Amino acid sequence: MYSLLLSIHSLVRWLLLVTLLISIGRAYQGWLKNKRFSKRDNTLRVITSSIAHTQLILGLWLYFISPVIKYFLQNFSEAVHMREIRFFGMEHSLMMLIAIVLITIGSSLSKRKNEDKLKFKTLAIWLTIALLVILSSVPWPFSPLISRPYFRPF
Repeated sequence: MYSLLLSIHSLVRWLLLVTLLISIGRAYQGWLKNKRFSKRDNTLRVITSSIAHTQLILGLWLYFISPVIKYFLQNFSEAVHMREIRFFGMEHSLMMLIAIVLITIGSSLSKRKNEDKLKFKTLAIWLTIALLVILSSVPWPFSPLISRPYFRPF
């Protein structure tokens, strides 16, 4: 079960990053070029937010069944000094939760704006900050401290 969830979590990461990048691109275009906030833009906003929430659920599920997290919680005083264990036990989890909150706030605030330019501006700012948080907290294969593969096999 754990390996399957880890693979799905890894795959959904890419779906989230793609939709987030598309949403950010469209938000900046709409904001800077004074475009109309279309039904397509709204659908993309909802899809991005939904994928983010799906990723959160998968991440929380993983958090509660992960042997790494189990070790972290049971041996906190020594595990907090171990870079990889601390990364998954605290840093990755907290930063990703913050990123999902930022996406949710940005999506919600954008939905409430009356002017198209403000909808785009709100999305552009909040989603860009969320993307930066995500990019800084993913265990990329090229990371010197904590690395994981781009895709996990099923």
